[in-house]
Amino acid sequence: MQRFHILLLLLVACFASAVSAQTPAAAPKPDPEFKKFADHRVGHWTYEGEYKPGPLGPGGKVTGTSTYQMILGGFFVERRDTEKDAKGVESQDLALDGYDPVNKNFTTTEFGDDGGIYSGVFTLSGNTGTWSGKSISVAGKQYSFRGTTIYAADWMSSTNKGEVSSDGKTWVPFSEIKYTKVKPAPKK
Repeated sequence: MQRFHILLLLLVACFASAVSAQTPAAAPKPDPEFKKFADHRVGHWTYEGEYKPGPLGPGGKVTGTSTYQMILGGFFVERRDTEKDAKGVESQDLALDGYDPVNKNFTTTEFGDDGGIYSGVFTLSGNTGTWSGKSISVAGKQYSFRGTTIYAADWMSSTNKGEVSSDGKTWVPFSEIKYTKVKPAPKK
């Protein structure tokens, strides 16, 4: 009789194990704030504008393209930029954007083909975003950045104005850039 109870107990344990293994846990979902903002940005954008003379050089006109795509289950956005300056010199960078639900801001880390790294945060209120962060060059020089991005009501264009500081105290104009979303996105 005792063997029967042990066998019954083992069968119940095996059955419960099999049933729980067949019930998958609900997959995590990206934060709704991130998804909403990311959905506006995903796609292909063009931009043109100007870098101002300052601690990073003489400045000048620039044009470029940005392509945004959702990655890693929709928790992050990958951005790839290709930019040309007035002399036709091309540069590229790669950025990964995410969302910090504790601080309620978007995060970004950008890697340039010159070895530079930028890390910053972006907050959004309606169609106006404010951003700030720091970059470190290959030579170890650090710069602070801050600025404002204003999106059109239809989210199909934006204007971006930025400032730069080499000491964290004195700020000078850095850039004025206008972005336009291209429809449809180019085929790869």
